[in-house]
Order: sequence, then structure tokens, then C-alpha cells
Amino acid sequence: MHAAFFLLLGSSLVRHLLLHGGEPGAGWIVALFVVFGVLYALGRVLAPAPRPGARPAVRYALWLGAVLAVWVVLLVVAPSAAWCAMPLFFTGLHTLPTRTAVALASVLTLLVVASKLRFAEGMFDPNAVIVPPAVAAVGTAVLITLQRQAARQRGLIADLVRTRRDLAATERRAGILAERQRLSTEIHDTLAQGLSSQQMMLQAADRLWRADPGAARGHLREAAEIGARGLTEARRFVQDLAPADLAERTLVQALGALADRESGPGLRVELRVDGTPGPLPERTEAALLRIAQGALANVREHAGATRAALTLTWLGDQISLDVADDGRGFDPDAGPAPGAGSGRGHGLPAMRVRALGSGGTLTVESEPGGGTVVSAALPLTTPDLLEKAAR
Repeated sequence: MHAAFFLLLGSSLVRHLLLHGGEPGAGWIVALFVVFGVLYALGRVLAPAPRPGARPAVRYALWLGAVLAVWVVLLVVAPSAAWCAMPLFFTGLHTLPTRTAVALASVLTLLVVASKLRFAEGMFDPNAVIVPPAVAAVGTAVLITLQRQAARQRGLIADLVRTRRDLAATERRAGILAERQRLSTEIHDTLAQGLSSQQMMLQAADRLWRADPGAARGHLREAAEIGARGLTEARRFVQDLAPADLAERTLVQALGALADRESGPGLRVELRVDGTPGPLPERTEAALLRIAQGALANVREHAGATRAALTLTWLGDQISLDVADDGRGFDPDAGPAPGAGSGRGHGLPAMRVRALGSGGTLTVESEPGGGTVVSAALPLTTPDLLEKAAR
């Protein structure tokens, strides 16, 4: 648009010089053309146009008024300057509010028509009356339509940016909640269970310290071993690694070691394996081991059982883990299991979260006096969580 302005300004000046260069006063008319061009150029630097959709500043309005005033003077003395109305016309439509821009375009069009009629020679030319308003009407309609589309586009972009910002905040909150859930589950399945077992060993050692020093020292050694395992788990947990039992063992070996550790006075834990063991995803192995740890912790602390069995079964495209005990049992539909008070009762929800996180399910079968069976079934190929949610 700026290039068009200076091109039309130069052609208007050349045309005036060719037609009226020898007439008196031609020098100051040329000077007026130069002032017109310099004023237009300075305004681009000193009075920048407002942003789309914003109101023009006072400095910009004063500059536009000065440019129009000089152009009107030129139009009176040099009809060739009428062609410079087109850039001014588009400048006004592009930067001013719609009503003001339409009023300005109408005034410019009337001035051009008046100038054409004033300097017309010979017979009446209807194009001088029809063409300027037609061109102005088309240009006005096109520019106003483009402005409205641009305004709608800016609104859509603002909505998109706001939506993306809200989505990012929601994702951050969801990530924080998921990480809190993961941390609580990991702490419950590792440190909390180890500390609980260690507390039980130390209490047993304290009770037997005078009556049976040998048994008390055995409990202390076992508490020390539990503390060492808990420290190892804590370090691997901080580094976000797999459970320590899976570092150098298969899942079957890790479950066997868990059964041996949990077996002791008053409780015997057995491991059974059905099917042909095969390779498993690390996430699935970790989930099954943590579920087994949580279930056996509940057996030890709440069930009062004498026997428990871990059964690992390969079933085609899935693997299942059953933890059964002959303890006192409970009613799963009646609320939290025994021992859920005082901040406890996180075990079953944590195990269920682990199973769901690996694309599987967790079921609990129990009744008062009839023991408890916790069953986890996980697919051998963990589906993507988004696909699982879509299904």
C-alpha cells in the first residue's frame, strides 16, 4: 500500500508537470506534492498504525487528518492528485473503526467526483460520477468483510490459546495427582510395609528380651534385614527403578523369595506356578510383585492366618496372580477391611490402581471366617492407556 501511494504520487506529479508545468505557480504546487509525500513517510515512523481491532491513538488521528488536509489542498490546485485517494482510502478503512472509515471513504469519493466534474472539459463524462463510487463501494465491502473475518479469526485464536492454557493446567494437575498416587502406592508397598514388619519384630524382641534372649536376638536380626531391604527399596525408589527383588531375579524367583521371607512362626506361605513361565514386561512384573507384597502384608497384619498361597498362572494372553489365606476374612461390601482405621486401609486400593495401570483387573473374594482370595489378572501385552480409555 505504501509503494502504491508513492507510485501514484509520482505519476500524479509527472502528469501535472506535463499538462501544467509551464503555468504560473507550478513551483509551489510541486513543493506541495513533496510536502505531501514527506508527511506521509514521516507518519509511518512517528505515528504507527494501531493494531488490528484497537482504537487509533491521538497521534495517528492527527497525522491522518494532516495528510488528508494537504491532499484536499492538492486536489483543489492539481486534479491529478485525485489518484492518491486510493491509498488514503485503504489506509482509513484498514485502521479506523468501521463507521468512521465508511464516512471517510464517502467523503474522499465525493471529493474525487467533485474534482473530476470541476476540471472536466467538453461534454459530460458519466464515468467521472459512476466509477469512483463503484470502486469505493467494492473496496469498502471487501475490506470490511476481511476485517470481520480477521476479527473472528483473532477471537478463535484467543479461544484456542485460552483452551490450550486451560488444558495444560488440567494436564499439570492430573500429572500431579497421578504422581501423588504413584508415590503413595510405592511408599505403601515398600517403606510402609517394611517399617510395619520391622516394628512387629522389634516389639516381639522387646517382649522376649528377658524370657528368651536368643529368640529376641533373632527378631532383632530379622528387623535389621528388613531395614536393609527397606533402605535398598528406598534408594531404588528414588532412582525410579524396578523393585530390588527383580534386579537380578525373574518374577517367579522374586515371588519365591517373598514367600520365604513372609513365612515364619504362625504363618506359612507357599508359591505355586501353573503354566509355562515366559518373559514379561517390566511394568507387569513390578505390578505383580507389588500386589503380592501388599496382599501378604494384609495377611500378616489383619487376617490372623496360618497359611497363605501365592499362585502364578500363565493363561494364554494374560497372567494371573492369586493370593489366598485361611484367615478371619471380611465382608468386601461392608466397607474397609479390618485394620482400616488409623490411616490404614490403603492396601487394596493401591493394588487395584496397580492392576488398572497395567491394563488388568483386581478382584477380592472373602467372607467372615472364610479366608480371603485376592486375584489380579494382567495382559501379557500392556495396552496403551489412551486406547484402553477409548474402549
